Amino acid sequence: MRNVPTSLMLFAAGFGTRMGSLTADRPKPLIEVAGRALLDHALDIGADAGVPRIVVNAHYKAEQIAAHLAGRDIAISREAPDILDTGGGLRAAMPLLGRSPVFTMNSDAIWHGPNPLALLAEAWRDDMDALLLCVPPAHAIGHAGQGDFVMDADGRATRGAGRGLIYSGAQIIRTDALAEMPDSAFSLNVVWDKMLADARLFGISYPGNWCDVGHPGGIKLAEDMLEHRDV
Repeated sequence: MRNVPTSLMLFAAGFGTRMGSLTADRPKPLIEVAGRALLDHALDIGADAGVPRIVVNAHYKAEQIAAHLAGRDIAISREAPDILDTGGGLRAAMPLLGRSPVFTMNSDAIWHGPNPLALLAEAWRDDMDALLLCVPPAHAIGHAGQGDFVMDADGRATRGAGRGLIYSGAQIIRTDALAEMPDSAFSLNVVWDKMLADARLFGISYPGNWCDVGHPGGIKLAEDMLEHRDV
């Protein structure tokens, strides 16, 4: 039987600097798209995928994140006094998440298509250390960057160096390697590099549309996408 994750880590601790004045009085995950907070859109994906345990990390204006989640069965991993980046944040949340593997997902994107976590769960295999959900550039709305990863016929990933598919911010990852990292704050990119060296980093392509809402223009683009308007 495959060891499919039962926990989801939602990254919500960042400063949201690309959002400019919109994050002066609130954290980016509480910015609204189509009348609902980005964080709630992400939480819906976890609930729809049937993930029983969800953890949200918080640092910038963490009290607002906590107030927004009050009364819900969602655990909060507070990062203080310093923000820990994706790798450090995931490691700090492990007591709440339980044993690996886990889903992780950024909270600053909107999806239009199949549930991304369900797709990851279906494709997950025991020979993988991480499985990244990536998006073809033509389906990555509001994202100015180029590709991040290239996959072979078996789905094994290598760095794309500006070509290939764009990492969506959603993945399944084993957490064993986190304990080996010497710094308290570090990016998951460092962990992926180790997995790449061991040929145990994999990826799949998302068949729907995905919108980057990490910048102000992404809000309208995401709303248009959800309403099936041209973007």
